[in-house]
Amino acid sequence: MAKHGKKYLEALKLVDTSKRYPLAEAVELAKKTSITKFDATVELVYRLNLDPRKAEQNLRGALVLPHGTGKTRKVLVIAKSEKAKEAEEAGADYVGDNEYLEKIQNGWFDFDVIVATPDMMGQLGRLGKILGPKGLMPNAKTGTVTLDVKKAVEEIKAGKVEYRVDKTGNVALIVGKVSFDDQKLIENIKTVHETFLRIRPATVKGIYVKNISIATTMGPGVKINPESI
Repeated sequence: MAKHGKKYLEALKLVDTSKRYPLAEAVELAKKTSITKFDATVELVYRLNLDPRKAEQNLRGALVLPHGTGKTRKVLVIAKSEKAKEAEEAGADYVGDNEYLEKIQNGWFDFDVIVATPDMMGQLGRLGKILGPKGLMPNAKTGTVTLDVKKAVEEIKAGKVEYRVDKTGNVALIVGKVSFDDQKLIENIKTVHETFLRIRPATVKGIYVKNISIATTMGPGVKINPESI
C-alpha cells in the first residue's frame, strides 16, 4: 500500500470514510481537504453495477458540463476544405490533414482532443497504435468523429468531458477545480448524475449506482449519498 504524506493523513482525519455525505457537504469537505498548493482538479468516481464485457453495458460517451472543467482543452481537427474552414472558425487550435498525421507519427502531441470527419478515419486508423493507448483516437460515441465539426469544437471548448467505464465498472471524470464555487461543482455533478441515470442499460438488475465519491488531486475521497443528488 502506498505511503501517504503528513498533509494527506491530516486531511483524512476530517473525513468519515464509513459515511455517505449529502452532496453539498461532500463538495465542501472535498475542497477543504485539498492539500495541493495549486488549484487542484476535482474528480468524481462512480462505481456502477455494470459488466463491461456485455456490449450494452460498456458505457462510453461524452457530456457537456454546465460550468466546464476549468481547463481549456487544445483541439486538433483532421479535416479537409470546407470542414477545415468550419473548424478554424469554431476556434480549433490546429486544423489540417496529412501534415498533422505526419507530425503525430513523429511524436507530436501538443493537443488534448482530436476531432475528425468520417472520410479521414481511414488515414487516422493507421495511427491506432500511437493514439489508441493514449485514449486519443476519435470515436463516434463521444462525438469526435462527425461532420458537424463546428458543434464538436464548440462543445469541447465549452467543457465537454468524455467518460468510459473501466473493467471493474468504475467511471471517473473531472467535474471542475477547487477554485470553483460550491454551487458550480454541485450543478456539474448533477449533470453527470442525470446523464448516468438516463443511460442506465435495461439489462442491469438491482442497484445500479453502488458508490459515488468525490476527491481532489492528491486529496482523500469523500463518499456522496446518491439520494442527495
